[in-house]
Amino acid sequence: MARLRHALAASAALLVQLAPQLAMADPKAQIEGVTDEDLRERIVRAIGETDKAPTSRFEARRRAREAGEDAIAVLRSEGYYGYVVEADVVDPDDDGQAAPRPIVRIDPGERFVLADPEVAWVGNPPEPEVAAAGVAAIDLELGQAGRAADVLAAEGRIVATVQERGYADAVADPRKVIVDHATHTVEPTFNIDAGDLVRLDGVEVNTEGRTNPAWVARLAPWEPGERYTPNDVAELERRLLDTGVYDSVTVALQPKDKLTAEGFRPVLVSLADRPPRSIELGVGFSTSEGVGIDGRWTRYNRLGRADTLQVIGRLAQIEQRLEGRLSLPHWRRPQRTLTLASAVFNEETDAYDQTGLSASIDLTRRYGKTSYVTYGAALDLARTAEKIEVNDVTVRGEDRNTATATLLGAFALDRSDDPLDPKRGWRVQGRAEPTLIAGDVSLGYVRAQAQGTLYWPFGEEARTVAAGRLRLGSIFGGDIPGVPAARRFYAGGGGSVRGYSYQAIGPRLPDNTPQGGLSLFEASAEVRHQFTKRWGGVAFIDAGAVGSDTFPGGDDYSVGAGVGVRYDLGFGPIRADIAVPLDKREGDPNFQIYLSIGQAF
Repeated sequence: MARLRHALAASAALLVQLAPQLAMADPKAQIEGVTDEDLRERIVRAIGETDKAPTSRFEARRRAREAGEDAIAVLRSEGYYGYVVEADVVDPDDDGQAAPRPIVRIDPGERFVLADPEVAWVGNPPEPEVAAAGVAAIDLELGQAGRAADVLAAEGRIVATVQERGYADAVADPRKVIVDHATHTVEPTFNIDAGDLVRLDGVEVNTEGRTNPAWVARLAPWEPGERYTPNDVAELERRLLDTGVYDSVTVALQPKDKLTAEGFRPVLVSLADRPPRSIELGVGFSTSEGVGIDGRWTRYNRLGRADTLQVIGRLAQIEQRLEGRLSLPHWRRPQRTLTLASAVFNEETDAYDQTGLSASIDLTRRYGKTSYVTYGAALDLARTAEKIEVNDVTVRGEDRNTATATLLGAFALDRSDDPLDPKRGWRVQGRAEPTLIAGDVSLGYVRAQAQGTLYWPFGEEARTVAAGRLRLGSIFGGDIPGVPAARRFYAGGGGSVRGYSYQAIGPRLPDNTPQGGLSLFEASAEVRHQFTKRWGGVAFIDAGAVGSDTFPGGDDYSVGAGVGVRYDLGFGPIRADIAVPLDKREGDPNFQIYLSIGQAF
């Protein structure tokens, strides 16, 4: 039996080694005479493969001629102009083959090199400094291989350079290339028609939606009369796409016959609005937090300036919330979004119960594609009931009626490749909230926190990803019980340290009620692996601590570990995790289960 297993294993290994060779098709023609491996590979790829041998000498001859033509195209593109290519057929009687075999004998000859590239301006040349920049854009070294791809790339650089400096209509006419067989050189002359210098006018808007043309005109990153640059036109398109309220955005320079009396060229903006309303529903579950249902109703472009009006609701075991939010992108200046929000809420957690309403205003400035800085202010009116310790006994404290004013300063940098399922890159975010409480409690403090995540892929297809997260927080100037329970730090649960109940990590009252703390530490590490196109798995370990001082102490730390599965929906994964607490205390569960959309971090 052991010998049979060894024989089967050896046979399987042999099949694995031979499978690529058995499945490989033959080249359409055999290549002889090319010693340069890179050149040979290019010729073989150009000729192609076939899984059928020629059935006649005529067909073999045809294949050889076609292969020779393909080889010539490669040789010329690589700078071999002194080639000798001979298409031939080897008969079966000559070499014992069962069918005629097409063959191409190649002598590449000496490789030609570049010499004296020039730019010839068709019609009126551009301004001297633009012409000089166009010539400099050739960027070809004398003596380098005379490859066609390099010549074409140089031509593209010249046209792009001229266009970037205001000549929007610049085009390349057919180039002149002299191949000198005596000197083995290639001398390209680029014929460039620069056209006229273009100066931009205002914006014309074409849309059947509600967008106000005057608002679009204010987004243009140029003033009338400024010279054209493709980056300015592309930036206007990006600013409109970033709002998220349009199905399509097209920004294009009007043709020459649309010149204004001043000689300026207008820019046409065509907008197609997305459906004016959308409804989104989401469901999450964990054994500690129960089922949570989230709903979002969104109305787009109601005010005609790419605005977004949302009504957001959450119905869960520990939280009920109804919120209205209005976002105004590019408010007063591009890349700046004003967000107004108000909400009514009710929270019923092990640590506290809270009911109230809030209002906030935030101003977010975007830098690049995924970097943000936010300033804001908020006012909350709330009634909070929390438990306190009296003579080693946990009792319900008096209800606190408070008005809390908060200022906000925050930043976020996202250099990952996907918002729901990142495989590479990193993210960093931080926020500071100076806070003033009045009412039954009078206190001022600053609440600060920061978080960083890192994603490191393994393998060419990034099927395995190592991910890490670190989060720190601290409250400066506050104390316990002065800081209301709802504004302290907590850890434990699906978005924190898995394996523990919601808010369960950190100081507790005698009856195991979480007390919360003035400092926070969380760290997570995951290894994610994609088994199939849809299914993946993850192993993770989380650690966290909540302390009563500025930084948690050594006795405050708890660790949880677990595994999970992922099912890719196309836009992001559904995740299901099971975790166990490794520092189990009285009242902690044996395990916790979490279901939601998107990775844990």
